[in-house]
Parts: sequence; C-alpha cells; structure tokens
Amino acid sequence: MSTSNPARGVSGKKLVIYLVAEPETPDLAQAAVEGGADVIELGFPFSDPLAEGPVIRRASERALARGMRTHACLDVLERTRELLPETPIVPMTYAAILEAYGYERFVTDARKRGATSFILVDLPVEEQPALRRIQLVAPTSTEERIRAAAEVTDGWLYLVSVTGTTGARTELSPTLPPFVQRVRAVTDVPVYVGFGISTHELARAAGGLADGVIVGSRAVEVAETGRDALRDFVASLRTALDS
Repeated sequence: MSTSNPARGVSGKKLVIYLVAEPETPDLAQAAVEGGADVIELGFPFSDPLAEGPVIRRASERALARGMRTHACLDVLERTRELLPETPIVPMTYAAILEAYGYERFVTDARKRGATSFILVDLPVEEQPALRRIQLVAPTSTEERIRAAAEVTDGWLYLVSVTGTTGARTELSPTLPPFVQRVRAVTDVPVYVGFGISTHELARAAGGLADGVIVGSRAVEVAETGRDALRDFVASLRTALDS
C-alpha cells in the first residue's frame, strides 16, 4: 500500500519523527508521513536506554513488556516499509542489541526488511567502521570528533542539541547556535537537530539553524493518543518548518 504525502515541505527542511517499535507503529508511522514527516526513526527498545528521558523510557519498557524483541521489531520495520515504500526508515537502538544479534546479521536482516540507515547512540565512530550509519555529535564534541563523524556519517549528522537525555523542553539551548556554527565550520554535511524539540515554535527555531529537526519524546507522547492526533501534531511541525 502506497501513501502519498501531500504535506511534503516546500522549505527543504527535513522532519524526522521518532517512534518506538510496537505492533501499532506502522500505522502511526503512516500517519506521521501523512502529516509531513520526511523520515521515520524507528526505536528498537532496549532495557537500559541511557540516552533516553522518561517518556521514551516508559514507551520502551511498555514495548519490551509486550514482547518487542529484535525479531519482532524487524517485523514492525518490514510492515512499516510496506506502508511507506518511499520514506526513509532508520532503526535507532543500542550497540548491545547488535552485539547479541550479530552486527552483520542485523544489518543484513534490517536492510532486507526496509532499513535505510541506522542510528546507534552508544557506538563510537571508531567502532564497527564497516557499519555505515548516521553519526551523532554533541555540544561537548571536539572539532576533531565532529570532523571524524562527518567524514563517515551516512547522509547527515545528528546534532544532539543538549547534554543529557531526551525529553520535551520549553526553549532551545543557548549553546545550540554556536554548536551548529562549529559543525558547519568543519563540514558541509547536512545537520539535523534533535533532543528537546517538542513544539512547532521550537521546530521553527531549530529549523532556522539546521537542515532538519528530529522530534522524539513529544511525538511518542502524542502517538499514545492515536494516529489522528499524531498526524495533526506532525502537520503543525511541518507548517512551522515551512513558514
């Protein structure tokens, strides 16, 4: 089944929506794309998600309690791909998942199921260099680390906007503009900003600095109230990015 996206943005700013892999997630991902999402980041839940705040932690615990282990998450990935044949879908998880499953096996199986790329939040750039993935950099990253990540990242750099965990915030960190400037000074790779973007106002502000924005915790919260609410929320972000 194909889903068109009439809300596709005209600004060129990319909108990434994060959702935790659960049985309902393919339908929710479809709703997010209907609202204007360009990329779906599909979280494979992990029992000790160090980078995650309370919203995604709770969602991950719920998913694990429902039996969402790696094989089940790959099934969700495959069903999401069937609904969204043209949308980039990026599994996001932790290195321990791949170590248990097998790095090569995971990449092969995920690619077969429809993965476009990967995000591994706790895997340093030097490790598993054969696994091409989207690299993350933080405000604490040195110029050397930023350059190293930019050289091998898969398409774009994930800029963690704040030090700490994920979660909704009321304003952008004042350190974000100089951080984006530092990154742009060493690379022309597109940069997408995540962590803490929870409203259309914050999306607009972040989009004014970066090439894309990533919305996680708030999207997960809204998704719990249903596909229509998620579609409308994503549409508000899309409108903000394009205004």
